Parts: sequence; structure tokens; C-alpha cells
Amino acid sequence: MNKSQFERYEDNNNIWLSQKNNQEFNLTDYGVTPTVLRSEAEVGQAMLNELYSTAKSKEGDINIALLGGRGAQELHRLLGELAKSTQQDELLARLNVFTQDALAPLSMNNGFSFVRDFERILGDAFFKKIKSFTPMQTDTKDLELALVEYLTKLETLGGLDIFFIGHGPEENQASHLAYIKPFSGAQRHHIAGIIPISSSILEHHISKFKAGGSLVNESDEKECRSAEYILTLGPAAILKAKKIVQSVVDADSAPAKIQTYANVLKTNLSSNKEEALQQLNTNPGLWIRLHPNTKSFVLPNLGL
Repeated sequence: MNKSQFERYEDNNNIWLSQKNNQEFNLTDYGVTPTVLRSEAEVGQAMLNELYSTAKSKEGDINIALLGGRGAQELHRLLGELAKSTQQDELLARLNVFTQDALAPLSMNNGFSFVRDFERILGDAFFKKIKSFTPMQTDTKDLELALVEYLTKLETLGGLDIFFIGHGPEENQASHLAYIKPFSGAQRHHIAGIIPISSSILEHHISKFKAGGSLVNESDEKECRSAEYILTLGPAAILKAKKIVQSVVDADSAPAKIQTYANVLKTNLSSNKEEALQQLNTNPGLWIRLHPNTKSFVLPNLGL
């Protein structure tokens, strides 16, 4: 698969890729039913249990997209501990692990890179035992070609079995999934995109990495602040995943999530296709409502 096998769309400097002959998705609104757990540790265990469930229900490889930031740190700690033992070596050896978004251009060893944060928490043993790890390349001159190569591998392996996903607050009480931004023009057939970065995204990214205990320095922060784009999986990657596992655990440090998550729960998508697409473009956090197999694990600090 190469660039010629992808359709390229541009909307207000946002570049979106979709596969030619892509399948159509309906716009059925399945809603979201959150599971409120008592602690971040319980959320991490619930996410791990979803991985165990998938491992039992299928044979062969398991393809997952890791969630960056706070949302999955407890899951990653649990996986890191398992990797230090031998009790789940068979499961770990089945994992093809992908990242879901990234800032670019950025050196791959920058402390504000999700890859470095994954390595910090998951640990060396995890990466030695899994079948493969495929990050989005952020240190290349041709970001679009690198993204196509990433998507080619993902599609060749059969797509995602689990899309571990978060929930990010945006202005006007909207939200993002992965880094699908409001008014970025993302449509349901767009599998990945390259989005111009904003100062608000950079501040959110830097602050959440610092709050999460990432190992960063002034040089890393300076380079991070010069990033121009966000690479992100798009709505088609979300809708094609066999299961969505969402976690929202940091409402104490990001209180805007209380209202933005509530909006995702309470906003019904219009039965009119064009109106529904406008709702999704205004508030991309709503894309999660279109997946029939979603688990959303949250803490009591969301006030539900």
C-alpha cells in the first residue's frame, strides 16, 4: 500500500487520508453508558480485563492502540509489572502495539513524545516481549508518507482489536478523541490526519505530561513548543476498531472535562445526516457515540 491507495482531503489546512474503496459507516447513535469506578487503579484493572477478554475471544495477534497521557497510566503500570514476570508472556507475545497520535515534527527521543512516556511506564521488559511496536514517525521530512506506512501496517494486520482512547476538553465545552479537533473537517471515512497545531493544544499537552511525571527538560520543552502539526488516527479508525475502551481519570487536574464529558453523554446526534455531521465536526468527542461496542471507565470526580 502506498500514497496512491489513499484519498487525500484538505480542509482549512487539515490533511485527512482515507482508503480508496472505503466501507460506508452508518450514523447510528448508540450513546455512551459510563462505568464509574472508585479509583484510578480500578480503572487500570478494568482496562486490563478488557484486554484479557479480547485475548480469550480470538486467536492469534491482538492489535491495540495505546492511550497517552494520564488516562491509561495505571493500565501501563500493570502491563509493565506483568512483563517483569512470566505469567502473561503468551499474551504479550501476541500484541501488536500502535500509538494513536503524536506531535510533529519532534525527535522520537523527546521527553514530551508519547513514545518516551510509554517506555518510561511500560518498561523495557514489555517492549522486549510484545510482538511489535509501531509509533507514528515524527522525525521525518515527509510526515504524510510516514503516516501512510504506519496505516499500511495497521491495515495489513487487520485493524485494531482495541482502541484505548481518552477524552480531551476543548473550547465551547467541546472535546476531542485521539487528537481529532473541533472544526478540523474530520469525516467518518477519514482514517488519519495531519492537523495544524494550536497554542492551546501545546499547553494542554505539556501540562498533562508534567502532571503525569514525565521525564522532561527545558530543551525538550523548547522543541515541543516548536511542533507544527498533530498526527492522529481519525473517525474511520475509531469506527473500524472492534472495541473502544475509554478512560477519563483526571477531572481533578482538568476540571473542564466534567462538563465536556457530560456533553458527550447528553448530546443526542441528529437523525438528519448533515446535521449529525455538523455536530461531530463541532464536537469530535461525540464520535464515540457511533461505536456499538464501547466501554467508558470514569471516576466519581466527573460528578456523574
